[in-house]
Formats: sequence, structure tokens, C-alpha cells
Amino acid sequence: MSTTPSYGCTGNIRPRILVVLISFTLAVQANCGVAADIEFNTDVLDVKDRANIDLGQFSRSNFIMPGDYMFTVHINKQILTDQPVVFYPPDDDAKGSEACITPQLVEQLGLKEAALQKLTWWHQNQCLDPRSLKGMEARGDLGAAALYLNIPQAYLEYTAENWDPPSRWDEGIPGLLFDYNLNGQTQRQQKQGTQSYNLSGNGTLGGNLGAWRLRADWQSRLDHQGGSGEPTRTSWDWSRYYAYRALPKLGAKLTVGENYLTTDIFSSFRFAGASLVSDDNMLPPNLRGYAPEVTGVARSNAKVIIRQQGRVLYETQVAAGPFRIQDINNAVSGQLDVRVEEQDGSVQEFQMDTASIPYLTRPGSVRYKVAAGRPADWQHHSNGPMFGTGEFSWGVSNGWSLYGGGVAGGDYNALALGVGRDLMMFGALSFDATQSRANLPQQGTLSGGSYRLSYSKRFDDYDSQVTFAGYRFSERNYMSMSEYLDARTYGTRSNSSKEMYTISFNQQFRDLGLSAYLKYSHQTYWDRPVNDNYNLTLARYFDFGRFRNISLSLTGYRNKYNGTNDDGMYLSLSLPWGSNGSLSYSGSYNRNDNTHQVGYYDRLNERDTYQVSAGTARSGATASGYYSHSGDLSQVNASASYQAGQYSSLGLSMQGGATATLKGAALHRSSMSGGTRMLLDTDGVPGIPIRGYSAPTLSNAFGKAVVVDVGSYYRNQFSIDLNALPENADVSQTVAQATLTEGAIGYRRFEVVSGEKAMAVVRLADGSAPPFGATVRNGKRQEVGIINDNGEVYLSGIKAGEAMSVSWGGVEQCGFTLPQTLSPSQLTNLLLPCGPVANGKALSTVEE
Repeated sequence: MSTTPSYGCTGNIRPRILVVLISFTLAVQANCGVAADIEFNTDVLDVKDRANIDLGQFSRSNFIMPGDYMFTVHINKQILTDQPVVFYPPDDDAKGSEACITPQLVEQLGLKEAALQKLTWWHQNQCLDPRSLKGMEARGDLGAAALYLNIPQAYLEYTAENWDPPSRWDEGIPGLLFDYNLNGQTQRQQKQGTQSYNLSGNGTLGGNLGAWRLRADWQSRLDHQGGSGEPTRTSWDWSRYYAYRALPKLGAKLTVGENYLTTDIFSSFRFAGASLVSDDNMLPPNLRGYAPEVTGVARSNAKVIIRQQGRVLYETQVAAGPFRIQDINNAVSGQLDVRVEEQDGSVQEFQMDTASIPYLTRPGSVRYKVAAGRPADWQHHSNGPMFGTGEFSWGVSNGWSLYGGGVAGGDYNALALGVGRDLMMFGALSFDATQSRANLPQQGTLSGGSYRLSYSKRFDDYDSQVTFAGYRFSERNYMSMSEYLDARTYGTRSNSSKEMYTISFNQQFRDLGLSAYLKYSHQTYWDRPVNDNYNLTLARYFDFGRFRNISLSLTGYRNKYNGTNDDGMYLSLSLPWGSNGSLSYSGSYNRNDNTHQVGYYDRLNERDTYQVSAGTARSGATASGYYSHSGDLSQVNASASYQAGQYSSLGLSMQGGATATLKGAALHRSSMSGGTRMLLDTDGVPGIPIRGYSAPTLSNAFGKAVVVDVGSYYRNQFSIDLNALPENADVSQTVAQATLTEGAIGYRRFEVVSGEKAMAVVRLADGSAPPFGATVRNGKRQEVGIINDNGEVYLSGIKAGEAMSVSWGGVEQCGFTLPQTLSPSQLTNLLLPCGPVANGKALSTVEE
């Protein structure tokens, strides 16, 4: 195809205009889907221009020269992180190049087993032939540094908006980690004139090797009581040693070492052994926990729409015949409106009610937990017989769930069985019974039962919700495993439970803008007084004059413990003040004291907040302050408080960690101790702001940053904050993604070009200029400029002593080395003589 400008030109069109024509031609060529070579009519250029233009990279639509590239891989609408992609000439000696989709990349595509059996290969069986899957297409885009793979959905495993199938999960890289949470406080008692201080800390030391996570939890404390005459007390304890890994094919987590029993039926206790627990976090977000399934029959290919109170929750296309929708979000409860729109225009509509409690499982699903080992104490000593335990929950149908389990351990055995029922418009209910048998040396054999009833329901018509209501009764001789271990160790039973009532209730009064929350629990024992807890909270948002969004809340409570009542009330009022601040009043009333506080809170930026307050109490005036800083190395909180005639105190806490790998190391903030994290590499460039889901983190002096606000089995996204990017840095890729398994240390690299920017002129040894379109690369092989007219180039990443090369025709032709010192005057008039290159090093050095 020949291209000629539509306006009359003779021989004086400059190459700068030609590049616009080239871009337009390629765009038309790509849209038309033509694969033939593009021929440029260079007769519009003068003789000198025609001889000095490199159009090789523009001569074919979407042509990519054979070689190695780092591309972002797009699978339909999903994105994989940067992958090494090699382009080879086709095996049939045809013109062009084709992307090599390696077996390693195929593993990340999420293909179903049936599709994997159909694959064929080329280039000595190293590259996937896209034609082996009907409808699959592969296309490279050099400008976007992307490989686009279009794969029919029928060949792919289930994916969700923020969730990837197990084939794309990243186990991370090997490394070591140390997380800490340190707290220090000093207090001075004014009446006694004494001063005390204490330091405490806890955290996790760990290492990752493949899929295994090795962890050791630690805790420490130091106490000094001034004037007491007692010595300073210190303690250090490695509280738990354990290792775990994910088993994606089982949808479960395997843990070995010291652990606490994970159970929904029995009581938890500490043990040393192994456990295998189904992990709902491995499921897509819409398949976690319990939620109803919607079933029906479509008379033709139809669209199913599920709404709640007018809001669309789910919409999908189904084929003619029975359909079954299971991936409704587990947070959905209440009445659902289902609409089936047939292709012939007819409509089916019906409603279904649902509620959820922990003992209901999705239809057809099984959740399980098994463990075996020996009970252990804090000193890492076993204090009981070998035991084994297991429990399950099976979604029998759309409304029924069956669950149960057992514990077998020498002189202690227990068996439980329960059933859960979704009562539709009447809520959800579950009931279970547990029978225990324990043989104690001092008391003989004790056998008893425990019975539990649980209920949950949202009343949409009344804007209220019974979040949880439960009743449990235990016979005198019923014993949990933890009670049995205490009785076996100490010879007596304690805290033997009898009856327990619990309720949590929410009510919205929308006309009044008022919300109410009630929580109540009543616990009786066979061997001690009754315990009662009441908590009622009323909250309202309203406007008053020019003030908007004023918040008022009132909380009343009663705690009855061992026959003593602790009654109290708390009142708070808050109104916005300024752009990020708020003024507040709070008052508390209880049997020991009455306080009144006026305070001010402000958010300085996304890293720093503070709060100050002053008030009165029965004993005198009070004052306090609080400051929080989300730093790159640690989360720091500082506090100070004062009460006249009583005490003054200062407090400081730090939460952070260190992560070290063969790819680099960094100090960082910490969230969950020993949890999942991402190591991000900014190509050795410091000060690059990287954002996860909270405040950004700056890369350290070695160009490394660790982000800790990472969700396991969730597609996380990390981005460079362009608004805060240093002026001497450029990035070609601003976003990285990863789905990490629990506890993994992920690794991603951003390509960052750092250095000064300036216009320069490149000259060859004979005084001529490299051809238009030639590329300039730095020592990291990063493209830092494209030669323009007469050797001019806008060069980025300029550093003193940097070696750069110039390539055209697909070959490195010459190079130059910048001076060891660069003054501002040199950057405004930079002439770069380009000479021969030997062993990757330019023999030509720019004179200072």
C-alpha cells in the first residue's frame, strides 16, 4: 500500500510530519485488519531525508521484531503482571513474527482440563499454537508493551472481578520476615510521687520457602514500678511455632506445629499437631459463606435479573432449560426479586426470602475441619492425651444444611450433630446437640449433653434485623475439652456453664434519622454467680443551622459480674469543622466517676491525624492528646494524658516489620503480623511513591518498598502515584497486580527511568546524524529517546557517567558515555558523539 499526502507537497516535508502520517496509516491498517506489508512513499522527501530514515519498525501493521520483550499479558478483560515474551519467526518461514506462549504462561491462563488436552505446540514444542483452541487469538502491541490473548470463555475456569482461579495464584518468592508491635508507657502518680514504666511487644519471625510458611510468634514485657522496692520484671516467650501452606486442589489450609483448634461446634484449645481446614477465603468473594441459590426454568435463552429493593444485585444470560445461580454475594439477605426475561418477550417474576447464619452452607458444598495432636500449654509442654477431631457442614439442598463432628481423646470423647434450615420469610434457624463423656481420676466418669439453638432474620418491612439470637443449655456433667483439660491438670472444675442467652438486634427509624442497636447476653453457671451484659446504643445524624452532618449518640450499659453491677452511660456529639476536622463533646457517667470532655480532631493528610481534648472529672481537670503517623518504616501512635492531682502519662506505640529476599529488602509498616505482603522494585530508584489501599509508601534508598495492605486470594492492585512522582523520574508502567496465597511475599518490578531530561543532538563519527526513528537505550536497556530530525532527541534518564547505545535496523550501531560530571550549562547544549561499541561499552565519551 502506498501513502501520499492529499495536499500538494514537493520535497520539503520534514520527517517530523511524516511520523504523523505513519501513525495515521498504521491506525487505518489495524482497523481494516490488513496484514500485508506497508510501503511508504518516500518520494515526498528530499534525497537526504530518504537516505536517512529507518522505517523498519513501521513497515508492517502490528509487526514486532523477533526478540525478548517484557509484556503485560491481557486475557480477555483480565490482566496478568509483566511476563517475559519471546517473538520468533514462524516455523513455515512466513514473514513476520509470532509470540511464544510458553508452558509456564499457559499455566496462568486458567484453562479447563478439557481445553488443556486439546493444545498443540510449535517451535520445538516450546510455544502454544493459538489455533489449537478454536476462536483463540494472540496479538502483540509493542507500543503498549502488551500481549493480548482472546480466549473463548468456555475454555476458561471461573473468574470474578477481583478473583483469579488457582492457576494464577502466586506463591511468592523465598524470604525472611520479622514483624513487631511495640508499646511503651510511662506514668507518674502525683500524690505518691512515684513513677513507673512498662514496655511490651509481640510479633512474628518467619520464613517462606515455596508454598510453605514457617512462623514463630513472640511476645515480651518489661515492668518497672518506681518506689515499690520490687525489681524490674522482664519476660520473653516464643509463644508458638508452626508452619502452614495452602492446598488449592482441596480448597483447604494445612497447618502443622502449635495451634489453636478452629471450630464452630466445640470449644477451642491449644494443641501441638496438624490440622486441615477448608478455607472459604480461597473461594470467589461471591461464593464465600452461605447464600441462597436461585433456581428456575427458562423457556428460551433468557436474561435473569435479581434485585433487592430496586437495586440490581445480579444479572446474567442463561440457556434454555433449568438454570441454577449460586454466586450471589453471601452478604445478601432479605427478600430477593427475580425476573426472567425470555427472548420472545414474555417475563417470569417471583420472590424468595433468605437469611444467613454461620451454620448454613451453600447447596452441594461441604466445609470441613480436621485436626490431630496433643493438647499443649504455654511452655510448649503437652498436658493431655492424643486426640483427633473433625467437623463438617454439608449443604443438603437449597434450604437444609447438616453439620456435626466429634472429638476423641483418651478419657474424653464428644459427639455433636446439628441441622440448619433456611425458613425463607421467617429467617434462618439451626439446632445442634453435643454429648460428652469424660473420665477424671478424682470424680470418675461424667457424662452430659449440651443443646444449642440459633436464629437470624432481617425484617425488611420494619427496617430491622436480628443479627444473631441464641440459647444454649448445658447439663451439670457436660464438659468441653478445655474444661476437661483444666480439671485433669488442676483437679477441680471451674466456670461450668449452665445457660446462655444472646441477642444482637438492629433497628432503623428512617423518618427520624435514628438507628438503634441492642446487644444482650445472659450467662449462668453451675458453680458461680450469674453474668449479665446489656448494651443499648442510639445514634442520629442531623443538620442544625449552617452545620451539616452532626452526629449524636447515646450508649447505656450494664455489666453484672460475680454479683456486682457496673452501670454506665456515654454521650457523644460531633460536628464537622473545617475541611477535615471535627469538634466533639463527650460525657461519661458511672458509679466511680463522671467526666465531660471537649475535643478537636483533624486529619492533616492521609498519613497524619491528631486529636486534643480537655475537660473535667470528679477529681479535677483533665487533658489529653493523640497523634498518629502512617510512616514508610512504621505506624507510629503517640499519646499523652493528664488529670489534676492524680497522674500524668505518656505513651508510644510502633508497628512495623522487615522483609528480606534475594530480590531485595526493606523496612515497612505492618498490619497482620506474619501476613501477606508485596515487595515492589522500582529499578533501584529511591523515593518512588507506591500506593496499595492505604497511604502511599516511598521506595527506599535501594529502590525497594513493601506494601502490607494485601488481601490473600484476592486480586490486589499496586500503583505508582503519578501526582507525587519526582521530577527526575519517568515510568512506563504504573500498575501491577497479583493474587497471592496466604502469607506469601510477592514480587513485582516497575520499570523506572531516573535522571535529568534535556534536548540533545547525536552525531556519528563522520558528522552525520543517525536515521530518523533510531532508538536510544541506557545501560538497563530502557528506551530513553527516539532520534528525530537531524539527530535531535529528547533524552530522559541522563546521569553522569551513564553509557547509552543507539540502534536502528534492529542492530546496536553505536554508543556514547556521558561525562562524569554534568553542569546545568551542558544540559542546555548537549552534543553526543556516537562511536563504536565494544563488549556492551561505548568507546566514545562525551567531553566535559
